[in-house]
Amino acid sequence: MHQRRFPDDLLETQTAWYVTYRDLATAPTASTASLRRRLLRLSQQIAGHHYWQTPAGTPAARVALKEQALALAAETRL
Repeated sequence: MHQRRFPDDLLETQTAWYVTYRDLATAPTASTASLRRRLLRLSQQIAGHHYWQTPAGTPAARVALKEQALALAAETRL
């Protein structure tokens, strides 16, 4: 299966989003504000990335980015 090539900064940001989301899910309720702010900031960076303005920035590309980033985030768990 062909794996799409994404800009490194976009893939790193999406991977950081998954790692942050995982951390937020396991954090004590009282200490989630900074994680929620980070998640919002990462979401803004992903949505506003210039890659989505190119012909390659299709809905299928968004799914492929999420799949690749999720796999990388899972590796950081090991």
